Amino acid sequence: MDFGLVLQTDPPASQVVSLMRRAERNGFRYGWTFDSAVLWQEPFVVYSQILEHTREMHVGPMVTNPGTRTWEVTASTFATLNDMFGNRTVCGIGRGDSAMRVAGRAPNTLARLGEAIDVIRDLAEGREAQVDGKPLRIPWIRDGKLPVWMAAYGPKALALAGQKADGFILQLADPYLTEWMVGSVRQAAAEAGRDPAEITICVAAPAYVGDDLAHARDQCRWFGGMVGNHVADLVSRYGEHSSMVPEELTEYVKSRQGYDYSHHGRAGNPSADFVPDEIVDRFCLLGPPEAHIEKLRGLRALGVDQFAVYDMHDAKEATIDAYGEHVIPAVNS
Repeated sequence: MDFGLVLQTDPPASQVVSLMRRAERNGFRYGWTFDSAVLWQEPFVVYSQILEHTREMHVGPMVTNPGTRTWEVTASTFATLNDMFGNRTVCGIGRGDSAMRVAGRAPNTLARLGEAIDVIRDLAEGREAQVDGKPLRIPWIRDGKLPVWMAAYGPKALALAGQKADGFILQLADPYLTEWMVGSVRQAAAEAGRDPAEITICVAAPAYVGDDLAHARDQCRWFGGMVGNHVADLVSRYGEHSSMVPEELTEYVKSRQGYDYSHHGRAGNPSADFVPDEIVDRFCLLGPPEAHIEKLRGLRALGVDQFAVYDMHDAKEATIDAYGEHVIPAVNS
C-alpha cells in the first residue's frame, strides 16, 4: 500500500515543504494539498518547491476542479512541473466545493467534469484536445504523463470515475462505505469496457496516533463536517431515504445547520459540532498504532491502493513519524 500526506497550503510555504520532506523520509510516496485559491496559497507554486526538495515524491491537488483555471492552464502547469522534475505529478479533480463556493460560484456539473478529465489529460500528455470548440495542442510537451484521479461520493459521480478516471479518491475511511463505493466504481469501469483493476483506489482521511481518543476525536471532528457538506448535496439531490445512497453515509447530516468555509478543514471547526463520535471513529483512523494497522489492512483487503493522511491537527510531525516508524512498515511487511 502506498501512503500520502495531505496538507493545506497555509503560509509559510516553507513549513508545507518541510512536512512533505519529513513525510518522504518516513516512507510516504505522495504529497497532496487542498486547492482553494481564496482560502490558501496557490498550491502549484508550492509543488515546485516540494518537488525540488524531495527525490521521488509525487504531488498533486486533493482536489482541483474544472472551474477556477482554464483547462489548458491546468494542463500546462502540470506539464511544466513534469518537465522540470520528471513525471511526478497526479491530478486529483472533482466538481469543486470550497474553491467555487467561496468565490460565489456553484460547483461544476458532472458533464463538465467528465469533459475536463479527458481534455486536461490529453493536453498534459501532448495530445490534441477540443477546448471550447477549438482544437488545441501544447507543442513543447514530450513524454508527458498525467494520471487523473477523481473524487466522488454520489452514484452518478462514482459511475463517472469508473468510466473516465485513472484513479478514484474516496475522502473517508469507513470500511462499509469504502466497499460499496469501490464496488460502484469498478462496476462502472467494467460496463464501460475498462479493466477495473487498472483504476487506482485512494482513501483519504485524518489519522491521529495516540491513546487519548477523546482528544483525537476533537482534533478530527472537522472531517465529518467537511464530508457532511458534500453529503448534504446528495441528500438534496436524491432525498433522505434514497436507495441510491446508503443511509450509513447520509443519516448523520440531519442535524447539520450550515457550513462556514472560513474554518474549512481545520481542527475546532464550529460547523462540525453536529458530527457524533461514531462518525469520527468510522471515517477517521484514531488510536494507538495497532488500531491504524488493523484498519489499514482491512482497507487494503477491499482493494485500496493508497491511504492519504489528512494531517490537519495539533500532532502533524508526531503523526508522520508514528506512521513512518510503526504503521507503514507493519502494513507493508
